[in-house]
Amino acid sequence: MAGGGKETPRQKMVGMMYLVLTALLALQVSNSVLDKFVFIDESLKHSIEITRTGNTNLIAGIDANVKKNGNRADDMAVLARAGQAKEKTTAMLHELDMIRAKIIEVTGGNLKDDQGKDIPGSYAGAKDYDMVMNLMIGPEGNKTGIGYEMEKKMDKYRSEMQAMVDSVVLDDLTQPAKDIPQFKNNPDQKDKDFVELSFDHTPMVASLAVLSQMQSEIARTESKVISRLAEKVGAGQLKFDKVMAVISAESKVVAAGTPYKAKMFIAASSSTAVPRMTSTAGGVKIENTPTGYVGMVEFIAKPAGSYVDGRAKAEWKGSISIKTSRGDTTFNVTEEYFVAQPVIQVQAGSISALYMNCGNELSIQVPALASNYEPAFTATGATLIPGQKKGFVIVVPTAPQVAVNVSSGGNLIGVEKFGVKAIPKPTIEMLDGNGKKLDQKVGGQCPRGLVAKAVPEAGFGGQLPKDARYEVTDWKVTLARGKRPVGEEKFSSSRANLANAAKAQAGDRLVIEILGVTRTNFQGKQEKVPGMNELYQFPIN
Repeated sequence: MAGGGKETPRQKMVGMMYLVLTALLALQVSNSVLDKFVFIDESLKHSIEITRTGNTNLIAGIDANVKKNGNRADDMAVLARAGQAKEKTTAMLHELDMIRAKIIEVTGGNLKDDQGKDIPGSYAGAKDYDMVMNLMIGPEGNKTGIGYEMEKKMDKYRSEMQAMVDSVVLDDLTQPAKDIPQFKNNPDQKDKDFVELSFDHTPMVASLAVLSQMQSEIARTESKVISRLAEKVGAGQLKFDKVMAVISAESKVVAAGTPYKAKMFIAASSSTAVPRMTSTAGGVKIENTPTGYVGMVEFIAKPAGSYVDGRAKAEWKGSISIKTSRGDTTFNVTEEYFVAQPVIQVQAGSISALYMNCGNELSIQVPALASNYEPAFTATGATLIPGQKKGFVIVVPTAPQVAVNVSSGGNLIGVEKFGVKAIPKPTIEMLDGNGKKLDQKVGGQCPRGLVAKAVPEAGFGGQLPKDARYEVTDWKVTLARGKRPVGEEKFSSSRANLANAAKAQAGDRLVIEILGVTRTNFQGKQEKVPGMNELYQFPIN
């Protein structure tokens, strides 16, 4: 358990995954968003390989120092414990690999290419979380899933590794929600145990990334134990004839607008030599850790000019200088990473087309940016009005095509384009004073009152009700007998009382002319609807 209120790497990773998973559950997410979890999974596996390679080199250093000191019994015991730590770690990682394979199997396995071979990183059940929950937590959440046996083995592993060292307190590998700052006060999460927090409603590809993060923590535990054992025999003072500069990135794939984080260090570092580190990406913060001096590199990934399959290759360079008996020695490193194209998600009644001169409210979100999303919008062919919530904007088109530029933190994320529809004209319904629709074919008694009701087109009215408020404001009603008018009345509101109704006789007819209709928009402004010259006749019998 980390002390002093400082979050462990696992707590930070779990918090990040929780934010992404929340976005996944809240929105209808495309496959390209889930694909980012595949990139995260691959990056974590790469990080594990680097950590374990460093641990193997450190054991080799212990062995060399033991031989140099004459194979003393105490030193030989330390070397044996280091070997045991490696064996236990390998076994624990294998356990999680078996669970990983089981998750892939129960969700349908890998997708196949034309030759029937597995496509790496492509899964039939990528979005499936029901099968994952059933396997890891148990049917209907009864806590009989294999995740609980896995939790016991991880606790046993940590206990056995802790017994090998004394002054180092190893991080808890199976924390429940109540012990993690992000969740302990969250009413929806605080009562979840370790397995539920990791796999409850977690899509299959995200579950694989969760397992890789667990393996990363296990490899980091091995590193702490072996590093402490190395100090007991002075392995940290070994002189290597070959020294390698290493970069360990939290992820090789980073969404534009989000932080890129990496560790840059010498694999066989000295506890007495403080290295100097620089990078082309900016300053390097050097920290003294149990495994030596480590350079912390962090910068904001810039959006790429072009992407291939949703990714763009980029790189940064660093240098590490150390003092040796023959003077300063500098090691240069180059690290490649990929900028993932953020997926812009637009939610509205219809995202294929907007309506001219109307307040089309859109929710424009970029789930990959999570809490780093600081949206700003500009547009061509429209005016924009900020919405009440983060990522919401009202688009008022003024041209047949609209392009909305989506930026975050000053970086352009992408451009969303929309077609623009003309506002459909309303239809006019004629009602009597009691609200009954007039039958223009059959006719009837002359009504004493009329209502001219302007009804919006269903699709337009359903999507933009605040822009679909119509009223008949100019119309006239003529009582006709044969070919001559008996009386004419004009009205400036939708409801009318007919004074000529008293003059009506059987065989007469009402001639109703609609001369003007107004529309009230979302801002309360009125405009005349063009082309609304309609004629209706109602026979009196």
